[in-house]
Amino acid sequence: MKQLITLEVNGDKHEIAVEPDTTLLGVLREHLGLLGTKRGCDSGGCGCCTVHLDGRAVYSCMTYALSIQECKVTTIEGLGAEKELDPLQDAFVKEGAVQCGYCTCGMIMTAKQLLADEPKPDEDTIRHGIAGNLCRCTGYHKIVEAIKTAANA
Repeated sequence: MKQLITLEVNGDKHEIAVEPDTTLLGVLREHLGLLGTKRGCDSGGCGCCTVHLDGRAVYSCMTYALSIQECKVTTIEGLGAEKELDPLQDAFVKEGAVQCGYCTCGMIMTAKQLLADEPKPDEDTIRHGIAGNLCRCTGYHKIVEAIKTAANA
């Protein structure tokens, strides 16, 4: 039986009727059409579905929609201003840390949390901070460089 939830996504309020097993990822992609947040493993093992929930990075595939009543969600679409990239997005582009792009949105959202917690991280801290996000293309070097670039911006 569907239940009504209210949440704020990227600054916009939404009321959505969801089944008890609906995840935040499902709400974002299927109900709101926000496709930047990717579906990967559906078990919290790859990080490509990372979003911010009340300012903290979470795996949206592991977060039930019914548990986020009245919460604020920020997705990759909510970063930056209209026609202006967030410094992390800009750094990922400039450093060529995008390759296939599938992990990029989750990686950026995780890096955003990392830089909020540790504004000037060293390489080990960056690598540890993004350890919950898998990238099958880049070997992580360019991703780490992009996060360093954003930290120094």
